[in-house]
Amino acid sequence: MNASPLAAEPLPAAQHRTADERTLLVKVFGKDRPGITAGLFTTLAGFGVDVIDIEQVVTRGRITLCALVTPPTAPGAEGGLRATVHRWADEQKLQAEILSGIGDNRPRREGRSHVTVLGNPLTAAAVSALTSRITASDGNIDRVFRLAKYPVTAVELAVSGVATDELRAALAQEAATQRVDVAVVAAGLERRAKRLVVMDVDSTLIQDEVIELFAAHAGCEEEVAAVTAAAMRGELDFAESLRARVALLAGLDASVTEKVRAEVRFTPGARTLIRTLQRLGYQVAVVSGGFTQVTDHLVEQLGLDFAAANTLEVVDGRFTGRVVGEIVDRAGKARWLARFAEQAKVPLEQTVAIGDGANDLDMLNAAGLGVAFNAKPVVREAADTAVNVPFLDTVLYLLGITREEVEAADALHGTPTE
Repeated sequence: MNASPLAAEPLPAAQHRTADERTLLVKVFGKDRPGITAGLFTTLAGFGVDVIDIEQVVTRGRITLCALVTPPTAPGAEGGLRATVHRWADEQKLQAEILSGIGDNRPRREGRSHVTVLGNPLTAAAVSALTSRITASDGNIDRVFRLAKYPVTAVELAVSGVATDELRAALAQEAATQRVDVAVVAAGLERRAKRLVVMDVDSTLIQDEVIELFAAHAGCEEEVAAVTAAAMRGELDFAESLRARVALLAGLDASVTEKVRAEVRFTPGARTLIRTLQRLGYQVAVVSGGFTQVTDHLVEQLGLDFAAANTLEVVDGRFTGRVVGEIVDRAGKARWLARFAEQAKVPLEQTVAIGDGANDLDMLNAAGLGVAFNAKPVVREAADTAVNVPFLDTVLYLLGITREEVEAADALHGTPTE
């Protein structure tokens, strides 16, 4: 068998650079326009330097471009490089700065995390308070960039020097005080892995409580709503409260299911969240203390991979006021998360769970990342992170996915972004 030309030609040995070698930091800034980056490196190329690092950011039409390079080796060439770069910058109506130094950037310290901050609005006071907390925890902010500018402002900070759990605890209290949402997740390959996302249905994927929609047709909505609220706050045993509420539906014509399905309202951003996750190869599931009479329809509408919910018993075309089969309660949701993960061949540490009520807590704690979405206080305090804006697709930002990427994918496929 003939070897390919690429395989036949040996690769050059990688050049090892020491930390005490001289380097030049070349920085240009000014009004952005096409060709600035190419122009700078064309200028530098004339002096035979090697590129060690590049950073560029554009904010409101102003560019800051930094290049870390080796000094030219020819005698007297460094002065020529400096003069040439400044002359080129003047011609481009840019400012230039060239700083001599030693080595590359300092290695990032151990204890690396991604901190996502969501604000609507995101105030300077909130950013000040959170970044001060990071500093007080002996953390260092290595990089900051924006994930989204609407419907919320979302920024991500790469932080090193402090353990993820410690940083999460330090920022949680400050986030509540500043009324912003903060998620802290460990850096690493796992964040990029294809995952399983499991979400609650009532008041998470949809805006409604399904049992209350059924109860409205049975004339007992207020009574059922009061029990539901107490159960979601963790004041009542979920299974016991479910049986009590379902008993009030006894005798209701089961044909009302079609009306209830039509009344269901998706949470803003729900379709965008699921559509984007599916494009990225994620598997998506729902687990609900509600009823298969509705979740089966959601699975069909959204193309979900897995689903679990309670089932209302029907005899002679009417609800009996009982549920059949295994009750999906607080512990049940965690069991279903584990089952779905096994079926999806995804380790639990690479799962994401989203929910709002006390019956979601075991599931949120079992997942690799638990997200409390517009949740009750008891849930917000116990979850890894909380999102308190009414847009479900903001969960994408916690995974490092930008609004720009979402909209570009929707435009490519001709799908309107919510």
